[in-house]
Amino acid sequence: MSTGLFEAIETAVFKKLEALSPDLTYHSSGHTRDVVRQSERIAHDEAVSDPRQLFVLKLAALYHDTGFLETYANHEETSCAIFLRECASFGLNAVETSLVTELIMATKLPQDPKTLLQKIICDADLDYLGRSDFDLIAEKLKQEFFVYGLVETEEEWESLQLKFLTTHTYHTASSRRKREPIKQQNLHSLIR
Repeated sequence: MSTGLFEAIETAVFKKLEALSPDLTYHSSGHTRDVVRQSERIAHDEAVSDPRQLFVLKLAALYHDTGFLETYANHEETSCAIFLRECASFGLNAVETSLVTELIMATKLPQDPKTLLQKIICDADLDYLGRSDFDLIAEKLKQEFFVYGLVETEEEWESLQLKFLTTHTYHTASSRRKREPIKQQNLHSLIR
């Protein structure tokens, strides 16, 4: 699989993401860049080395939030539609094309991934929950939720955060090992 092909697709997608609303303080191009990077890292940690699988995974990570260009609610379906409109020149067969859309849909909350690649992209999408930059990223999500009316008060936000962190689980062994301990620290800091 040509690295150059992915880089060309990536450049085009990030150019498109420049049109995202500035109100999307969390679901930004920075989040997409992070999910692509974390997908690669987790795939490596999970011993996924097949170039075609990695290409498909990275495409799904790249496109998983493109739907925010058109809609907020159910953006995953729109992300799939955008991918399907653009993927003809990506050299994918029908199975791989379908796999990309399945991976995008796996990121829809509540996550319930079945395959290893689905588990990887889900963990990459919520990787920040178990990192030291959790507070900074959570603040961006809070700002976005306030703007889009998903929460109206600080108390509502704190309750939502607490519930989300309490019920969230990482799906891959490597994320459970590397991210879960810090996620627990982040959760405890919310409880105090």
